[in-house]
Amino acid sequence: MPHEALFEPYLLGSLRLANRIVMAPLTRSRSSEEGVVPLYAAEYYRQRATAGLIIAEATNISAQGRGYAKTPGIWSQAQVEAWKPVTEAVHNAGGLFFLQLWHTGRISHPSLQPGGALPVAPSAIRPGGQAFTNQGLVDHETPRALRAEELPGIVEDYRRAATNARAAGFDGVEIHSANNYLLEQFLRDSTNQRTDNYGGSIENRLRFPLQAVHAVVEGFGDANRVGIRISPGTTMPGSTPLDSTPNQTYGAYVDGLARLGLVYLHVIEGTTQQTRNSAGVDYDALRRRFRRTYIDNNMVSLELAEQELADGKTDLVAFGRAFLANPDLVERLKTGTPIADAPKETWYGGDERGYTDWPVATAPQLQTA
Repeated sequence: MPHEALFEPYLLGSLRLANRIVMAPLTRSRSSEEGVVPLYAAEYYRQRATAGLIIAEATNISAQGRGYAKTPGIWSQAQVEAWKPVTEAVHNAGGLFFLQLWHTGRISHPSLQPGGALPVAPSAIRPGGQAFTNQGLVDHETPRALRAEELPGIVEDYRRAATNARAAGFDGVEIHSANNYLLEQFLRDSTNQRTDNYGGSIENRLRFPLQAVHAVVEGFGDANRVGIRISPGTTMPGSTPLDSTPNQTYGAYVDGLARLGLVYLHVIEGTTQQTRNSAGVDYDALRRRFRRTYIDNNMVSLELAEQELADGKTDLVAFGRAFLANPDLVERLKTGTPIADAPKETWYGGDERGYTDWPVATAPQLQTA
């Protein structure tokens, strides 16, 4: 069989994955205004449970953490209860399921914040681009710089979110420390211009993100059930400049994550949805420094996935948009069945249409002599 390595089982901590294919987190914006995931999300994720691991869509750790309309949360009891039938459906289908924990920081808008407050960030630097709100796309505004005394409260939000994720039945959690959201805003010297103990040196800029990660480990109760996603080379959203010394900054970050015992490092290699060009980031060095499971993501073809597995450059491969219109993506990759494309108008918002109604393909019949 071609591409055998991709379909081999893999031991992730104590979890046995059926294959090395990961469903990357995909924001779909179909939750209620209270951040409650819809009932039909259970069918959506159940359909994709043949992936070795599913990472659920980015989920807000608090009302303050919300940066996009109609995204789910994990801070309230109602949200926890709504996730329970979703995790149960995935487990009944034989799947494994992590929840991605999210605080968007400055990538938000007052209309999405409690009381119409300004979004928060390490520094009051306005991002480029627009926010997805209930009124449509609107320009981002200049965020409010967080006071040092506010940071322990956000750390506790991360802890509570991890505890709630476990109560909702998730097998683990992924910390969203990528795509220029709050944790990465603290990491980069382009978005963190603080002069206190949380800014300036690399050590200071790592302080808050590592505190949040430590809280998540404590909240979930097992570092072997906690992973993290990073994106050293991406500039979106917010037209965010890269860190001035990404290899040093992210290398030190990965060292800190490794000391905390996280089970995997999920890396967006290159610029999200645009290119795999490294922009000077040494991804191989990050893998060597982490030492545990490495997940490659961003524009990975079947051929590249197999080559990276063969070369030992990754342990698992995350596919994102390919899962939108292909609930049976694993089988399609295995049999060479064409991959369907989901029209962009179905990606965000709406209902079951363009969400749970994609057909399962019939694999082409092999010709016999």
